[in-house]
Amino acid sequence: MLGSFGSSSHEEEEDPSPPDVRQHFHHHQIQQRNFTSPATHIRQLLISCAELISQSDLSAAHRLITVLSANSSPYGDSTERLVHQFTRALSLRLNRTAVTSGAASLTTNPSACASVLSTNASSCSTSITTFESDEALVHSSYLSLNQITPFIRFSQLTANQAILEAIEGQQAIHILDFDIMHGVQWPPLMQAIAERFPLPTLRITGTGHDLDILRRTGDRLAKFAHSLGLRFQFHPLLLLNNDDPTSVASAVLLLPDETLAVNCVLYLHRLLKDRERLRLFLHRIKCMNPKVVAVAEREANHNHPFFLQRFVEALDHYTAVFDSLEATLPPNSRERLAVEQVWFGREIVDILAAEGEHRRERHERFRSWEVMLRSSGLVNVPLSPFALSQAKLLLRLHYPSEGYQLHILNDSFFLGCMDIGNQHVACKNLEGIKQHLNKPPENLMASIDLHPGSSWVTQN
Repeated sequence: MLGSFGSSSHEEEEDPSPPDVRQHFHHHQIQQRNFTSPATHIRQLLISCAELISQSDLSAAHRLITVLSANSSPYGDSTERLVHQFTRALSLRLNRTAVTSGAASLTTNPSACASVLSTNASSCSTSITTFESDEALVHSSYLSLNQITPFIRFSQLTANQAILEAIEGQQAIHILDFDIMHGVQWPPLMQAIAERFPLPTLRITGTGHDLDILRRTGDRLAKFAHSLGLRFQFHPLLLLNNDDPTSVASAVLLLPDETLAVNCVLYLHRLLKDRERLRLFLHRIKCMNPKVVAVAEREANHNHPFFLQRFVEALDHYTAVFDSLEATLPPNSRERLAVEQVWFGREIVDILAAEGEHRRERHERFRSWEVMLRSSGLVNVPLSPFALSQAKLLLRLHYPSEGYQLHILNDSFFLGCMDIGNQHVACKNLEGIKQHLNKPPENLMASIDLHPGSSWVTQN
């Protein structure tokens, strides 16, 4: 579904869903429990609870959350673990709803609302603070996610291949990476560049929210470049939470003899809370005249203005994700527990419990991104056959039986699990000129065990 690009943000503050939406969700009522499987029944309970919250029926929602909590566990099967994360997010949202409802809710049912507040106020403040502030824990879970699922590997690998093809023959290369994290995307590309003759120079500008992590990332990449004999520079660019990304992009040092590649892997969706600002950001990127812009995003609609629609979309999406983790890892896996509770748990809480400026995880579908990128002057360019073979090899070697599937649509790559697309990759070129390589690109799979990745690609 295409989003509306005219307004700066979409928000709803407990507005009831339209009649047709409510009618659709009445299909999922509890009365059907005798005719459905346990997993389907628990799904219906979750949707019913979300509907009650959207209608501000706080006492009934609180009772249903108690039932859901009794039927969930962070250590059970994939359904129990999923219900645990969604119940926690619903509980946090219920508390926010109870607080914002104020005197009207308390007048309707003082004892029930007081119970909701006393039960959830403490967990609400501590949980949201923990998710937002513990950067070390988030970064650790990111590294675990990178090891146990193909989504980040797929995005980074495909982005690297597109960048590598775009900078063919260039002697001075500059990569601008928004939210570089630990920089695990770049060692395979650095290896491929180091095999070229004459040897190019490489400069990476990496942005992030933690200066210490940025510096340590730069030190690791510099040491790796030195071991390859690659001339390398790293420039950290600190992003503060209230920084305008357009002004940050303007602060990037550009040299006239360098070929620029911009990397936006799992980054742009966080700018969707202000679409006009995102347009200005994309316009600024275009004005930098990069050779390629790599874009990777979640293939989901978690930015719907109505909470109930957003809830069902998130429930379907994360059901597939948790099922794929169930098929990939043993029941007692600590890595899976960290990824589910910290990384995906943080996302679920953000999508369902946060609103306004506090909600960051605003994933939208490819069609929406395609419209926005084209309106910014970028044109889709097909990814090369070699990039396709690399992505297929990644799945065949490391995830042969976990239900991951690779699809191609509109010259873009889509990676999904359990028949639900989760990631997509696209290439865009400003002049619309296709690249024709005279020789096969360098093999990025050589060091995939150490530095794997996944990406959508946009060439400009």
